[in-house]
Order: sequence, then C-alpha cells, then structure tokens
Amino acid sequence: MDGSKAKKVAAKKFGGPRKKSVTKSIKAGLQFPVGRIGRYLKKGRYAQRVGSGAPVYLAAVLEYLAAEVLELAGNAAKDNKKTRIVPRHLLLAIRNDQELGRLLSGVTIAHGGVIPNINPVLLPKKAAEKAEKAGAAPKSPKKTTKSPKKA
Repeated sequence: MDGSKAKKVAAKKFGGPRKKSVTKSIKAGLQFPVGRIGRYLKKGRYAQRVGSGAPVYLAAVLEYLAAEVLELAGNAAKDNKKTRIVPRHLLLAIRNDQELGRLLSGVTIAHGGVIPNINPVLLPKKAAEKAEKAGAAPKSPKKTTKSPKKA
C-alpha cells in the first residue's frame, strides 16, 4: 500500500493528472473576478474582517452596472450608426438614463462632450415661423399712444 500512496504523492508533485481549478467567479456564475475583489477588500482595510459573501455580492453589483452602462452605450452607438463605443456614447447613455445620471451626477467623462440642449426661450416663436412660411411679413406690435401724465 505504501507504494501506491507514494505514486499518488509523486504524481501530484511532478505534474501528473490534475483537476481543473474552479474559481469563485465560476461558482458564482459571474464574469467579474471575485477573488481579486476579495483581495482588494482585504488589502484596502475597509473593515477588520471581510465575509466570504461580500466579494461575491460586490462583483455581482459591479458586473450588473457595467452591463447596464455598456448596453445603453451600445444602443447610443447604434443610433449614431457607429459600431464602436466611444466616450461620447457613454456620456449620452449615462445622462439620458435617470437612475444612472443620478448615480454618476458628479462624474466628468473625458471627451464626452455635453448633452445637446437648446433653451426653449432661444427658439423662434411658432407664429413667426408660420407667417414666414406663408410669405407674409411678420406682424409688428402696434404702438400704443401714451396717455398724458396727470399732474
């Protein structure tokens, strides 16, 4: 029996058949690295102790937020007839979504630009537009005669 046990130990030491490792991310069904996030939580000294479920939960939340932003940015890129997501598409996606806009209200995105917006006061009046289309000159307001001042 000692001989077979020695062979098993030797196989482990010298690269014999080995089981494929199963990461915490695979166990949780996530794409984001659970182990790395756990390491960052521990090394960051955010708390004295870190539970085993904390990095899994945080990785799931980060993955969800990333997927949400990328989906909206992809839609913005498609609306602009582009196949590549650029910072402008990220900005449009975030600012046009109410919840993401509130979450990232204090964030500046480099090369994102601004949301297109024209104040309605600056737009021409609709009546003036209709008059110009009809060919008639726009009506000027009538001058009212002032009443004499009473002493």
